[in-house]
Amino acid sequence: MSRGKKLDLFIGAEIDEGWNEVVERRSVVAKEILEPAKHFLVFRKEKRRGKVVTLVGEFCLEESAANDVLKTLKKKLACGGTYKEEWMEFQGELQEKLKLNLQELGFRFKK
Repeated sequence: MSRGKKLDLFIGAEIDEGWNEVVERRSVVAKEILEPAKHFLVFRKEKRRGKVVTLVGEFCLEESAANDVLKTLKKKLACGGTYKEEWMEFQGELQEKLKLNLQELGFRFKK
């Protein structure tokens, strides 16, 4: 094949309208909202940028109720934190203190 010619191949596939249409399929898992006594929470510990982050979850609460719980816990523990994807993240290694404060609020934990 010389440099000046382009190779033109036709394989025989037909391209319709909508051939590039991307259909997004997400599985929707319905999480029901539970009262605090029916939760079974789990602790996880991660290191992010060399610092320890304590994760507690999974919460089956409305976002506003979860943010209220988060706000009270951050005040009691004097630390920073956030609520992401049904997990609460706290700065520092606070597992024992968190467990006591969440049990006061009526939450339970897996053993």
